[in-house]
Amino acid sequence: MNKSDLIEHLSSEAGLTIKKADKLVGLVFHEMSEALAKGERVEIRGFGSFKTKRYDGYVGRNPKTSEVLEVKPKNLPFFKCGLELKKRLNSEKG
Repeated sequence: MNKSDLIEHLSSEAGLTIKKADKLVGLVFHEMSEALAKGERVEIRGFGSFKTKRYDGYVGRNPKTSEVLEVKPKNLPFFKCGLELKKRLNSEKG
């Protein structure tokens, strides 16, 4: 499922226009992104949680050229699956 599929499904299930469903999905993703950018945790009960993890910089090598490179510190998003979703994914019915 991609964003367009989600918008179409939301539109049909909730009786919304495609335009309203698109705006709603966009708003949800925007708010989640903003919270993560502020270093906040985003939790969706029954689904999972998102947070950012800080990775320190390090000196690495380009595997093709063996050139030494400095990799800068960075923040990356991390998703942890919720227990209910994990159970659903591993149930026999699927």
